[in-house]
Amino acid sequence: MTDQQTIAIRPGGPADAATVLRLLDSATAWLVARGRTGQWGEDPASTDPRRIAQADAWATGGGLYLATAGDDAVGALVVGSATAYVPPATEPELYVNLLVTDRAYAGHGIGARLLAYAAELARDRGLELLRVDCYGGDDRALVRFYEGCGFTVTDRFTVEREGREPWPGQVLERRLG
Repeated sequence: MTDQQTIAIRPGGPADAATVLRLLDSATAWLVARGRTGQWGEDPASTDPRRIAQADAWATGGGLYLATAGDDAVGALVVGSATAYVPPATEPELYVNLLVTDRAYAGHGIGARLLAYAAELARDRGLELLRVDCYGGDDRALVRFYEGCGFTVTDRFTVEREGREPWPGQVLERRLG
């Protein structure tokens, strides 16, 4: 794969839950190797019953899309409604619930391409607002990634987690009008 043009995007389905978990595991291992455990912790998603159930729900919920390079799934996007822990939108929106890419393909624009696809989906539905939340801790590199993709920082929030450190989050939005 040499550029964004070789990336295809297809709808996901029930058989793709394991692919989502594989992508999450790969991204988590990449983060852990860099000492960045605040975002998703240290353990693979595929060993966490909550994350397994979440991947199953995404795969059967109708909002999963996979980026592929040939036969390889190299990224996943889930769109739908905002999660309960973020401030609600003041207008109809499409919400990015998950964006994860295979770190072996880093630098090939997969995340940006999936976000552009989410914007296309929103426009096709007559929506002018696309929102996402992400990990807002450490050096805020992920926030800067979304800003580089045309998103604007809005609300900060914190998710309290029993027995673990609070999770600092950041909501971003992109106007599509």
